[in-house]
Amino acid sequence: MTSLGRRAFITGAGIVGASSVLRSATARPSAAEVSALKSPLLFHSPKVQPFRDVLPVPPVIDSTDVTLSARTTLHRFHRDWDAVPSFGYGDQTYLGPTLVSHRDQPWTLRTRNELGLHPFARDVDHSLHDVAADFGTRPRTTTHLHGGITPASQDGHPLDFVVPGEELVYRFPTRQEATHLWYHDHSMATTRLNVAAGLAGMNIVRDEFDTGRPDNPLGLPAGDFEVPLVLQEKIFGAGGRQNIRSTWIVPQGKWEGGAVGDVGLVNGVVWPEMQVARGLYRFRVINAGSFSVWRLFFSNQMKFWVIGNDGGLLDAPVQTTSVRLSPAERVDILVDFAGLAAGETVELRNDEKPPGQAAVLGEVTMPLFCRFRATAARGFAGPVPTRLRGGRGLPEALPPVLRPTRRRVVSILQDTDLRIPPALMSLNNLGFTTTDVEKPVQGTTEVWDMVNVTPDPHAMHVHLVHMRILDRQRINNAALRAANPRPRHGRRWTPSPDRYLQGAPTGPAPWEAGLKDTVLAHGHSVTRVVVRWPTAEELGFDPDLAYVPQGATARAALAGHGGHGGHDGHGSHDGHNGHDAPAAGTTTAATGEHGPGGGSTTADGKVRGYVWHCHMLDHEDHDMMLPLHVVAP
Repeated sequence: MTSLGRRAFITGAGIVGASSVLRSATARPSAAEVSALKSPLLFHSPKVQPFRDVLPVPPVIDSTDVTLSARTTLHRFHRDWDAVPSFGYGDQTYLGPTLVSHRDQPWTLRTRNELGLHPFARDVDHSLHDVAADFGTRPRTTTHLHGGITPASQDGHPLDFVVPGEELVYRFPTRQEATHLWYHDHSMATTRLNVAAGLAGMNIVRDEFDTGRPDNPLGLPAGDFEVPLVLQEKIFGAGGRQNIRSTWIVPQGKWEGGAVGDVGLVNGVVWPEMQVARGLYRFRVINAGSFSVWRLFFSNQMKFWVIGNDGGLLDAPVQTTSVRLSPAERVDILVDFAGLAAGETVELRNDEKPPGQAAVLGEVTMPLFCRFRATAARGFAGPVPTRLRGGRGLPEALPPVLRPTRRRVVSILQDTDLRIPPALMSLNNLGFTTTDVEKPVQGTTEVWDMVNVTPDPHAMHVHLVHMRILDRQRINNAALRAANPRPRHGRRWTPSPDRYLQGAPTGPAPWEAGLKDTVLAHGHSVTRVVVRWPTAEELGFDPDLAYVPQGATARAALAGHGGHGGHDGHGSHDGHNGHDAPAAGTTTAATGEHGPGGGSTTADGKVRGYVWHCHMLDHEDHDMMLPLHVVAP
């Protein structure tokens, strides 16, 4: 860190001390109060009036054959700002349409890369996994169906990317219950840039119970009374231009590590307002942000009901006044506006404080997402269901949490030395190109002890499977690290937390009790989750088949032809075999040999397996993501 940077850092710590006092005086700060707490170390959005825009509802596509181009667009985030460069899917100028699929009905998604100049071209850090020099003008992309139970070749692996002019074709089997998935870019070391620019959208899976029709057997609101809410937070520049940076301390073009936004967005619009009829609504809510955990609640403290989360419906609605949501987590909620008078309003708010390392720079809570205004119209008048599963005419009850037969300890780490750019994030003290890969066996049930030795929370996502949360428990972090010195980065470090546990374990919140693909791992804690690894027979496909990437540039990278397009690995590699690339889409049994992408690749130019990672996208990009092989017995 330069002397100027270090002085500024210390100054910022003093500022945040003062702002912490101010925050303690008001547990739920208003937008005006937050805007007054402006650290000189940070960039800040232009002042803008909330509730000037109508909350938009993305269009719906219900088809077994969907084509969406990823395009460079102009999008207006607030009516008083300019239309600014963005990314969008299909006809959308930002984000994508809501895609509807149906249980046991395979469907095809084609995503064509028609991207031009990247809105964050000047912010690309080319040192991360050797991101291509021309990424800013020729962005790479791949599309991941988050929460989908998909073959590895259809999972949107970061090494299976396309450049402009190429197309990805995904075929999803949809062998899962009704639930709420989402699709988003998953490019290597640039996911944070592409998703923030706009490459994300919802996928609603329907079945014979949750049909989405007014006469659905569950008695849930449908049609106009079922609304997706894609929540994000951002920092904007002059005229409403998108800004991925939060502080001038980190030079432009360098990875920053994550930042708290100062304005909230819903479905791509800053602080919108939605008119609601006086009745029950179903909101499909997702934290599509890059970094922050939010505690969501309504400004009048009214109760609402959580009926589902990442993997589908809960057994019964859970009444609450708030939920905590980390990046990529979803909640399916029922909200009753019948108690509001015509013209009365209520806001969707957040009061989660930023993690400590963000607060040091003076980052404060982003408090507001949107406002709902009641009309005189009567809305959906049906009751909140008493049961959602396990009754006559209902889906089967959630199964009990299985007894694990194997324990796997994994670690969540970050370097905390003061330097520019900030710390490297990692899992197990390894990098993405490691060959030291987690290899759970098909048909087994494991408990994963996710040991978070950082002070901050992390949103842990495992591809292919759903997890059940057992509990969380504090650890004596200093004692654990003192007794288990961490080796240099690149050597596995996964010490058992057993001797360092503190206090009693805490079970999941009632609304976390269902199937999860993303789990919030608290700081200085162990989070225990149970995972059942399905067999190839159960899945209808072999999850350990290696395959050839669809894009020519990606194929050339793995075949050792050079021109890797920025997705080779972190640092140099050897072992390029110089063979001609096999045909795209070819799948073969894994050979056990590794290619230029380490454990994610084979020596004959194929991609193997899935990934697991932190879904705080800045962390995922550098370097909190590892390969995962689900192997045969």
